[in-house]
Amino acid sequence: MRRVFIMALAGLSLTACSIVPKPENFNIEPATIDARSSVMEYLREQPRPGTPIPVTVYAFRDQTGQYKPQANVSSFSTAVTQGGTSMMMQLLLDSGWFAPLERENLQNLLTERQIYNSAGNGQDLPPLKEARLLLEGGIISYDTNTTSGGIGAEYFGIGMSEMYREDQISVYLRAVDVHTGQVLLSVSSTKKVFSTEVRAGLFRYVSLNRLAEAEGGFSMNEPVQLSVQRAMETALVELIERGKERGFWRSAS
Repeated sequence: MRRVFIMALAGLSLTACSIVPKPENFNIEPATIDARSSVMEYLREQPRPGTPIPVTVYAFRDQTGQYKPQANVSSFSTAVTQGGTSMMMQLLLDSGWFAPLERENLQNLLTERQIYNSAGNGQDLPPLKEARLLLEGGIISYDTNTTSGGIGAEYFGIGMSEMYREDQISVYLRAVDVHTGQVLLSVSSTKKVFSTEVRAGLFRYVSLNRLAEAEGGFSMNEPVQLSVQRAMETALVELIERGKERGFWRSAS
């Protein structure tokens, strides 16, 4: 009986690569276009303005100043994405409500315009289009381990456990009237980031000098970048809804 047990354990170890789900080949899987979330799909189904509102976004920065925690080493990788401005520009375009103007890399745009005007093409480029609204904001907090816990059991060297952790991201977004400098609207949103880990193991002496040991498990971590994007989407939709309620803008219908 003991020999059968050891042979079954060895066979399980050899076939573990086919039991645990994992990518078969990292080079074959093609890149995909990110699908729109349910929040953005909802926004696109709502009536839109006859003419998109020209807006500018100079920066949507990480204001947390946090770095990824790593034991016993110095890490210079930030805890949240530094591409908030690019993400916000994409969301503004997808919303159908706003016509964002390039301001993040304004110097590059001005340089190209100077090159065009100095080439002697016969006519100068028209002035850049101005915006009526300035959108400001950023990622204001990233709190780790706001909630954590787990459960497990072990009997006679055979055990199983499950653990989870919950982080939290907060962003804010405000709309400023360029003509007066007045802050018209300010919105904040919060998104939770979930992580979970499941483990199972065997640690048992099958005879005086023979030890049987096996371990398996998996973990799932919600991408922080995706959580930041979802929080930004929620803030943008709320900004649009509050603007309609206060009469700052309205849909065409």
